[in-house]
Amino acid sequence: VAFVVCRSLEGLKTFSYLEELILDNNLLGNDLLLPKLPRLHTLTLNKNQISFQRNTCKILLDHLAEVAPSLQYLSLLGNMACPNELVCKEKDEDDYQRYRYFVLHKLTNLKFLDTRKVTRREREEALVRGAFMKVVKPK
Repeated sequence: VAFVVCRSLEGLKTFSYLEELILDNNLLGNDLLLPKLPRLHTLTLNKNQISFQRNTCKILLDHLAEVAPSLQYLSLLGNMACPNELVCKEKDEDDYQRYRYFVLHKLTNLKFLDTRKVTRREREEALVRGAFMKVVKPK
C-alpha cells in the first residue's frame, strides 16, 4: 500500500458527479480550492492544516458553500480550526460548540459536522449568532 500526499486537486474537475470525497492526511490548508462539485454531499478533511488564522477559514467555508451546494457531511477533525480538547489542552467543549455554530452559519445545509448530527437547536443558534462565534486564540 502506498500513500500519496495530495498537492493539487486540479484533476477533480473531471469528476463533476462526485458525491463523496475523502482528503484526510494531505497537508491541505485554508487555501484549498475545489472545482465545482454540485453533487458532493460528503467531504472529510481530517488531519490537515486548516486553521482559523486571519479569516482564511471563513474564506474556505464560503468557498465550500459555493462549489459544493449539496454538502451535508463535513469533517474537520484533527485540524487547528476544529478545537478539540483531545488534541489541544487549552480547548474545551465550549470552544468546540462555538466552532460548530460558526461552521453551521456558513454551511447551512450540513446534517453532520465531524462526528455529530446537527441539531435543530444548533441550527437556530447558528442562524442568530454563528457569525460571531469564530474561535480565535488571543495574542
